[in-house]
Amino acid sequence: MRVIFAGTPDFAAAALRAIAEAGFEIPLVLTQPDRPKGRGMQLQASPVKQTALDLGLHVAQPEKLRNNTEALAMLRDVNADVMVVAAYGLILPPEVLDTPKYGCLNIHASLLPRWRGAAPIQRAIEAGDAETGVCIMQMDAGLDTGAVVSKHRYTIQTTDTANEVHDELMKLGAMAIVSDLQELARSGSLKATPQPENGVTYAQKLSKEEAQINWQEPAELITRKIRAFNPVPTAWTNWQGKPMKIWQAHFVAQSGAVGEVLAANGDGIVVACGNGAICITELQASGSKRMTVQAFLAGREMTVGEVFE
Repeated sequence: MRVIFAGTPDFAAAALRAIAEAGFEIPLVLTQPDRPKGRGMQLQASPVKQTALDLGLHVAQPEKLRNNTEALAMLRDVNADVMVVAAYGLILPPEVLDTPKYGCLNIHASLLPRWRGAAPIQRAIEAGDAETGVCIMQMDAGLDTGAVVSKHRYTIQTTDTANEVHDELMKLGAMAIVSDLQELARSGSLKATPQPENGVTYAQKLSKEEAQINWQEPAELITRKIRAFNPVPTAWTNWQGKPMKIWQAHFVAQSGAVGEVLAANGDGIVVACGNGAICITELQASGSKRMTVQAFLAGREMTVGEVFE
């Protein structure tokens, strides 16, 4: 079976490698154009491009697919049975969705219809969901609205960061798409269940502004946001007039004035919130590297009664 693959980040690269290792023919890989990154802002290939080249696969990097006759002709020429899409980053117009014999399958990191959209992992953690997972979905013209081929669940641990959940779902998604492609190759069809109208939520794209800690919020919500925004965009606050990133923290049953430092020692920095408090155990001061609270306090002084902005 001939599979076109379209994706960009690590999440997608894992699926591409799994599909190739399972023996499927991949005549074409689509990924985003190289982008400038790092301090030197040098062009860098996406993880999917790097993986495809490592596997000896043909890679194309169109800027867009809509109204792109050259790209559409390329897709038709490879005569694919199916296209697999994972975090590609480009909208697939109807003429692209209809090109492969069996259409396009998407690997989506949530239990649809909950958390359609750009940041499903982070929004699930932020909301306090007990579980999330991966869905393999038959794509249509809507935003993650297609019928679901298979669901694969993952229990969110109370200490999980977005990075940790991402890595677990990345492995889960790679296994899931291989299993469904094998079923498609065997039977020539996949049973897909339309998504229910009830329970639809949207995972809005993350922003640096929303990652600023609002100390008036309940401590449990703040700790979830810290985990959800780790590693990107990273929760932050202002300390002594400069931004400070908060990487790790947990809830503690203490109280005080909103934003007030209640304790600062080797066990952590305890800060009062709108309800309860959080104990910060890992942070990053402006102009410094990420470090434990013990390392931070070894070179700086923070006093009880100080207030985070």
